Amino acid sequence: MTIHPLSVTVHPTHSDLGAATAARAAEAINAAIAERGQARVMLAAAPSQSPTLTALAGRDVNFDKVTFFHMDDYLGLDDDAPQGFGNWLQTHFFAHVEAGPTFHRMDLHAPGEASASDYAALMGEEPFDVTLCGLGVNAHLAFNDPPADFAEPRSVRLVALDTTSRQQQVDEGHFPTLDNVSGPGTHGDHPAAAERRRRDLLGSRRGQAGRRRQDDRARPDARGSRHRAEAAPRRRTARRPGSGRRGVRGGVRR
Repeated sequence: MTIHPLSVTVHPTHSDLGAATAARAAEAINAAIAERGQARVMLAAAPSQSPTLTALAGRDVNFDKVTFFHMDDYLGLDDDAPQGFGNWLQTHFFAHVEAGPTFHRMDLHAPGEASASDYAALMGEEPFDVTLCGLGVNAHLAFNDPPADFAEPRSVRLVALDTTSRQQQVDEGHFPTLDNVSGPGTHGDHPAAAERRRRDLLGSRRGQAGRRRQDDRARPDARGSRHRAEAAPRRRTARRPGSGRRGVRGGVRR
């Protein structure tokens, strides 16, 4: 497992952070389009992503040459449920992009394992040019709650949220109570996302999660620390209402 250096930048406001991240992401996307005629981007869906996605939507990017995927979602939600991460991204990002990018969404109505395997096949093995992500309060990444299994071979799998992650969904206003957040979800932690050409991690300081993330080790109790050691695959997940739901955050780093 190879350890890669982490470059940390601090900005005075969320807007400043989002603008800086969007500029870096746009640069990487445009470089990929110039080189190969297309780009692949992995997105997280969460309030921490709003400043970056808002800024990115206004950048000079040929979005019709970009294919987007998202890190996780809840299984069994209604098609128009605002808690759905695909719906959140549609509202907060894609609705503000003038060109017509391709956005592959997880199938929330397929059986859990089928939803996961179908999305894994759809993503394929090609590396992503940009992954915008962030850490959960317990240092989870794409609802891959601690302890993380860095040897997990699947690129997308069915998961159940732990209590800390479920409480985060309540605290962020997605669900009224913990009971409403119980339900399986699909989480993607794809090798191609780990083998990204560029990744930025965006978000506010999250105390213990941030400290774990900046540790020099890849730690199972902090899934996001894997960004320091990017040799093995990363996974994606999906959730079903009633047994533990999921969500993912965004940002970019080299």
